[in-house]
Amino acid sequence: MPAISNNQIAVLEEESVTLPKGFKAGGMHCGLKRKRLDLGYIVSDVPATVAGVYTTNIFQAAPLLVTQESIAKENKIQAILVNSGNANACTGEQGLLDAYEMQKEFASELGIKEHFVAVTSTGVIGETLPMEKIKKGINQILQPQNVSETNFLQSILTTDTCVKHLAVQLKIDGKTVSIGGASKGSGMIHPNMATMLAFVTTDANIAHEDLLTALKEITNQTFNMITVDGDTSTNDMVLVMANGLAGNDQLTKNHPDWDIFKQGLKTVSEELAKKIAKDGEGATKLIEVQVNGAYSLNAARAVGKAIISSNLVKTAIYGTDPNWGRIVGAIGYSGVAVEPNAIKVAIGPYKVFENGLPCPIVEEDVKEYLELDTVKILVELNQGENSATAWGCDLTYDYVKINASYRT
Repeated sequence: MPAISNNQIAVLEEESVTLPKGFKAGGMHCGLKRKRLDLGYIVSDVPATVAGVYTTNIFQAAPLLVTQESIAKENKIQAILVNSGNANACTGEQGLLDAYEMQKEFASELGIKEHFVAVTSTGVIGETLPMEKIKKGINQILQPQNVSETNFLQSILTTDTCVKHLAVQLKIDGKTVSIGGASKGSGMIHPNMATMLAFVTTDANIAHEDLLTALKEITNQTFNMITVDGDTSTNDMVLVMANGLAGNDQLTKNHPDWDIFKQGLKTVSEELAKKIAKDGEGATKLIEVQVNGAYSLNAARAVGKAIISSNLVKTAIYGTDPNWGRIVGAIGYSGVAVEPNAIKVAIGPYKVFENGLPCPIVEEDVKEYLELDTVKILVELNQGENSATAWGCDLTYDYVKINASYRT
């Protein structure tokens, strides 16, 4: 049942990547992790137009390189194979050979071209893949007991505490078009690009260049506006597959329903991004920073990212300490030329800074607000008309515990 509907876009909280026509998904345990599922896939009935954005980390993992190379051949893929538990990053020539082998094995199982398979990995860096386990898993993964969207959602997780998914439906040319998404991410999360894996499927008929343009624009507003710990990983990407089975006329920037499609894609991407931020390792709260009145979009984003990335802000919110000075400090070192006396800062409904001076507050009231699951910070720069939103989480003792023993 639709949870939200504005007559143009219906949001379906329980749905995911198999809602669009012609997509299947599954997952299983192949032995990379001790017990949990660790090998998953998405398959389209027909080759799908694809667009991708990738981590900016110089140490890009082998599967990411193989996937980019494959997409460059025809701008189409038909399947995505994902393993968790091992990132296949910093593994040299052997890592590349293993990524190609994964691609070849799964393409053979499906009976499709090798470059129609994207391969992705997430997990520990610097360890080669146990390929015998991987190949045995690939040979079994299409068996009926493994065909399950839930299995796929669970198979891509690492330190995540929950699965992350959403779908929307909208009308294009009078046809129902679905967009479904799933993501994983909990640690090593930082903008440019948001470090995680995200997979979006749609049955829309859309031109590759326009799909890529939309994805890049929306990624800058969503996945690139979250942070957990300031670390950018080696493996991360967002892939969108569009198989055209909804039967609409081809979407381009000039199509009358173009903006509706983009809003649907943004709705899915923003919700997945927020779920990643909320599920940050050890996190107890989602933090949302709204920046208004910037002289440019980049300035608004820079201020938002500076605040959401500040360890001092994050720890203060964990401790329910209304220490607004840390927020102002982050604005000051954001690299944006701001006018200190023009800035207003609010924590939830409470204005805490204005005209270069602190505002009178009842500290216990602000502390009570900071105990909520979602904490909102508002910054009014009063320099222009541009706005941006950034999302992150608090920094807790548990983040240290989780990451102090992640590999050992």
